[in-house]
Amino acid sequence: MSTTRAEQPEVISLTTALVVDDHPLFCEALSMTLKSAIKVGKVVTAERLEEAIALIRNGLVPDVVLLDLNLPDVNGLDGLVRVKTAAAEVPIIVVSSLAENRIVNSAIQAGASGFVPKHSQRDVFLRAFSEIWSGGVYLPEGFVPVERDAAAPLSAEEDAIRRLTQLTPQQARILQCVCEGKLNKQIAFDLSIAETTVKAHVTAILRKLGVQSRTQAVLLAQNAHFAKILQDSDKVP
Repeated sequence: MSTTRAEQPEVISLTTALVVDDHPLFCEALSMTLKSAIKVGKVVTAERLEEAIALIRNGLVPDVVLLDLNLPDVNGLDGLVRVKTAAAEVPIIVVSSLAENRIVNSAIQAGASGFVPKHSQRDVFLRAFSEIWSGGVYLPEGFVPVERDAAAPLSAEEDAIRRLTQLTPQQARILQCVCEGKLNKQIAFDLSIAETTVKAHVTAILRKLGVQSRTQAVLLAQNAHFAKILQDSDKVP
């Protein structure tokens, strides 16, 4: 259920919102909702994760980021982790058609300020913004928290998310390249940096992730993907 505090939340006025979604019609509808209901002055859209991160890296400072987890260049919570790292303290609201308890729970663990199912009504978005700007976390209707024993070891996806959040924006970008099967020379060319710099970053990435090889790093990153997170969903109440 939502952590909403008020039946009729106050209207919030924001300067800029960044919407990251590859469906033009949804982007258009969400932009209209943000401008009319939330009073956002400007809505910037990006179809890919790398495009969104590039906008932030080049100086865009949005008041909020609305992120779809299923994008052409990323599928899973590793995308959320990368945007969270790049955008620092900017609130990130996940807007996704996949609203299973494990996805919602993992998204919040990864740093999302709220989770709104796609195609929610306008008033749901308004309540979400009101709750988040009041210092809370917005959870979708019907959400059941995933209970876990504090003394129990982290699940594979929880552990993966914890480790991935330790990476810097550049390290996260290089890890994405590694996951795409690119060699150090290719990564250096793509990012316009020296190959020795790439090697140093890869070494640091392996150390932070607690793995011994690039293959193990890729497998750990994949633990933050939807397929891995949902594979045990039948075990969740």
